[in-house]
Amino acid sequence: MEARAIQYTVRQSARKMRLVIDLIRGRAVPEADAILRFSKKRAAKQIHKVLKSAVANAQQAAQRQNEAFDADRLRVKYAVVNEGQTLKRFTAAAMGRATPILKRTSHVEIHVASDTVPTPAPQTAAAPATATNAQPKAKAKPKAKAKKKAAASKKKKTKTKKVSK
Repeated sequence: MEARAIQYTVRQSARKMRLVIDLIRGRAVPEADAILRFSKKRAAKQIHKVLKSAVANAQQAAQRQNEAFDADRLRVKYAVVNEGQTLKRFTAAAMGRATPILKRTSHVEIHVASDTVPTPAPQTAAAPATATNAQPKAKAKPKAKAKKKAAASKKKKTKTKKVSK
């Protein structure tokens, strides 16, 4: 089960938001939720909203497919903050000039996926893979290098010039 949530044009710079998103990338959803809840950064509030939305989207997808759902088994698979549109404003400066103000925005995208442990394939009774049955591989001898050296020495012999008197 995988779900995603995207929030566009968050009114904070992407550079500041990346500091928070790096804290939760790859973590379990309950752990990421706790980190965001107790973070002092302003960006944590917006990212927390997106994480909750991604979990809700996963729950809705599970209901549509009639599958069991457990939010505690979800993991933040993909979390990224990209730069959004920059709002350009101007303020008054000395001697009748204007200086630009760049109000940066960002886009937050979070993917959550269920944290399932893959089950190992059952072994067949005909040939169990044990250490006693495994045979060591023989090392390949470097014959190719010896052949190259012999060919190079033959070329040297044929390239000698005969001087006639």
